[in-house]
Amino acid sequence: MTEILTFDFCDIAIHNHYVIVVINEGITVTPKHNSALIKITETYFLNKPFVYISHRCNSYAINPEIYYETAKIETLVGLAVVSSNYQAKINAQIEKMFFTKPFEIFTEIDDAVAWAKDLVAEQ
Repeated sequence: MTEILTFDFCDIAIHNHYVIVVINEGITVTPKHNSALIKITETYFLNKPFVYISHRCNSYAINPEIYYETAKIETLVGLAVVSSNYQAKINAQIEKMFFTKPFEIFTEIDDAVAWAKDLVAEQ
């Protein structure tokens, strides 16, 4: 299953055991945005494990407070950031400190998807 959801701040591709999120250019992701994302995961992954993959092909900011709430999603087993941008990877390293579940950084989306599938299979 793959379903694409489009919002004013992002696009989300829903797969069987992971989501790929592309946040729009210039957005600052706040707890309000995160609430919308949490509702989506509750709809599609209520009783099954999944991984959140952030495909950072645009430049945007994140309020790291969102990770405290995101980590509370019971079925969320990990988070991956995908970017070839050096600064985005540095930012992700900082964000990683606010997240209590597995969090990895990748350059290629295929590597993140493979990691997500492995992580879900371990559950």
